[in-house]
Amino acid sequence: MSRLVRWIILLIYRAKGWKLEGALPDARKFVIAGAPHTSNWDFVFFTGATHEMGIKPSFMGKHTLFRWPMKRFMEDMGGIPVDRRSRANYVEQVAAEFTRRDELALVVAAEGSRTTDGTWKSGFYHIAQAAGVPIVPTWVCNATMRLGFGPALWPSGDYAADLARIAAYLRSVLPDESRFKALEAQAAALLKDRKHAA
Repeated sequence: MSRLVRWIILLIYRAKGWKLEGALPDARKFVIAGAPHTSNWDFVFFTGATHEMGIKPSFMGKHTLFRWPMKRFMEDMGGIPVDRRSRANYVEQVAAEFTRRDELALVVAAEGSRTTDGTWKSGFYHIAQAAGVPIVPTWVCNATMRLGFGPALWPSGDYAADLARIAAYLRSVLPDESRFKALEAQAAALLKDRKHAA
């Protein structure tokens, strides 16, 4: 079933005629922080793009989805079960998965949901920091049918400063994207709050 679904996804992706920009890092493990997340079609585009790049993307999913009869399908599609009831939080669980595997490209919708105002959740950053892997900021433009991978960023431990760097890159690619303007404002606010607290 997973092979059939993947084949259909790739068929749709190629039929749409999407174009790729940038490149993934020369690394075996990294976090892909994707935005803006405005459609369920984003999964199709990311699956097709990463396939063209020669990698199999993974994603986090609620642990209850990994039970029979869906367990094999979810795993074959790249799913990583996360148990919110566990004493180990989801960051620790996913970081442990990075340690266990030789290769892992984890795709995270950094905004958290399609209904966001453009601000990002910090989970993607904490996962990359805990796992000791780089973050690849990745953008989608439905209007021009483009998807691009930005330069890899290693978490410095300064979330506000690193988020500002990511925002600056995304704004340089899609300067008119309202959600990236919101991300830039979020990063600026975090830097301002830190300055006032010092």
